[in-house]
Order: sequence, then structure tokens, then C-alpha cells
Amino acid sequence: MAIADQPVRDEEANALFSGLEDLRGLVLAVSGGSDSTALLVLAARWASGLKKRRKHPPNLAAVTVDHGFRPESKREALAVKRLARRLGVPHRTLSWRGRKPKTGLQEAARDARYRLLAEAAARTGYEYVLTAHTLDDQAETVLFRLARGSGLTGLAGMARAAPIPAGGGTAIFLVRPLLRISKARLVATLRAAGVTHSEDPTNRDPRFTRTRLRALLPELAREGLDARGLSRLAARMRRAEATIEFAVAAARAALAPGPWRERGPIAFTTARFADLPAEVALRLLGRAIAQAGNEGPVELGKLELLYDALRSARAPLRRTLAGALITLSPERLTIERAPARRSSTIRRTGNKRFTK
Repeated sequence: MAIADQPVRDEEANALFSGLEDLRGLVLAVSGGSDSTALLVLAARWASGLKKRRKHPPNLAAVTVDHGFRPESKREALAVKRLARRLGVPHRTLSWRGRKPKTGLQEAARDARYRLLAEAAARTGYEYVLTAHTLDDQAETVLFRLARGSGLTGLAGMARAAPIPAGGGTAIFLVRPLLRISKARLVATLRAAGVTHSEDPTNRDPRFTRTRLRALLPELAREGLDARGLSRLAARMRRAEATIEFAVAAARAALAPGPWRERGPIAFTTARFADLPAEVALRLLGRAIAQAGNEGPVELGKLELLYDALRSARAPLRRTLAGALITLSPERLTIERAPARRSSTIRRTGNKRFTK
């Protein structure tokens, strides 16, 4: 049997959950599908093995989020509850209540799921939520972001660990221990354990972009671009990402040291900013706009257009973007909060017209 079809061994599971042994507890996100059911089985085995070696291994708590999209979801949540009880893991089902959007439903459902999971973790006093994202999910994410024209950050894919905004000042972290494991191996793990799982028909619905991209993966694999290759690309992008972030931090310390105030002003020496590598300058500019403005992070395409204008324009130049006013003079590039009365007013500078 090829390794791609083999169940995950206990020693592999120990490596997958490495670094989590000393935590008080972990919330497992379990929908009932093959991936998350395998996460529950593997985590329960891992925790059971730890009990033989440690006095206080992490507690586990399984949480199922019922989005209420399908009538079968309640039955699937009950199946997860029965399996969790058999494995000795407490379980709770949470429901996404309220009005559902007519567009962007998958994105809204994902945001609601993370919010509910983070709230469940905060209530139990645990700081980590584990999800069952796989090697295949990483490949789909890279393809999805590539199709959307993402920059380096997006092509880095999903990180193994990342913070979840939980509100109330509570720091909750998302961990994806199965990112290097294929879905086929998780299915094989369940088959070997005699554990059944549900199938969500929306995963085959061609109305959703991810479903259509998923259908492309076998053909791409035949051309040599398989899930492992796409995941390897993401890992290399993350490595490059870390290097660029180091350079951005150094540039900020050199050009605008000290804390940045909300609303600004934040100022860079024009000549020194112009000497920065383009990617470093873009990120530094974007962060200054997000800090001084009132509309949050700037869309990459709009930021690139502004940066190109700054590079090619003769000072003085004034632009507004994301609630920030950007002013270029021969000496300084200044970013500050845009006055409300000017945010949508057309202004003239020299022979050019600049608008938001």
C-alpha cells in the first residue's frame, strides 16, 4: 500500500500534536465530515497516550457548529456527540443564529464558525482551537488565492497556527495540526478504526468556487502540480514572507521609529522611502494608511496604484485612500487621517486632479 493511502500511525499523530502537550485544554472543531472526525479520533488517541506519561495532559472538548443550512445537520451533530462520548471527549453543539446573507454565504459561515469556536474556547478557559485543515485544503487555498490575484502573503496559504479575533481581549489561537496530511490518509485512518463519517453535499456544489477548483486538482496533478507541490509552494512563500516582514520592521524602525499614533501623522523622508525595495515600501505604506485612516487594511490593488502614483509623480501630490490623506512633498511623505469634509472632494494639484 502506498503511503498516500495508509492510515496515520500513532507515532505520526504524536508528531502532529507536538508542542501542545503542556496546554490546559484544546477545543476540537468537529463537523462530522471525514477530516474533522479523523481529527477527533487522532486527538483522543494522542491524549490517551499522554495520560500514561504525564500527570496532567490537555483536556479535550469537541465542538460542532451547526450552520442550519441542511436538515441533516442536526443528525450529523448527534453522530459526532455519540462518537465523542465513546472516545471520552465532552461535546457541545453550537448554532449559527440570525439572518444569513444572500451573497458571500461561505465566507460569512466561516467567520461565524470561527467566532463561535473562539467563544466556546474562551468559556472553557482554553486558548487553542484545533481544526482539521488538510494538505488538500492548503492546495485549494493556494489555487483560490492565485485565482484572486493575491500577493505573497495570500500565496503563503494557511499557517499552522494563527490568532482568532475573539473579542473581550481574549487571545484564542487556531492550530491546524493536519496541514501536511492528505484527506485520503484521514479517510484510511477512519476506515481502519471502523469509524463512519458524514458527507456534506455542499462540498460538491459547483456554485462554489472552491468546489470548481477542487475539480481541477486531479488534472493539475497529472501535469505535475499536485497538492503536495502546491503546499510546498505555500511553505516557500511563507519563508519569503518572513524575510520581507523582517525587512519591513527594519524599514519602519529606520524611517519612522517610535509608536505610531492613531490618526497619524506618520511621516517618512521622501528620498529614503523612494530607496526602499518596492514590496517593503508597499507594506510600510499600507500599514501607515491602516493606522492613520479609518477603514482598516487597504486592498492590495488600490495600494499598488497609489504606490505607482507616488513613484512617478512630481511633488506635491495629495491623495486619499481608506480614510487617510497621503501628502507627498520633496522632503516628506506624510500619512494622516483624512478630514471628513475633504474625503470625497475633488482637489486640484498643479495640472492634475486627484480624488479618493
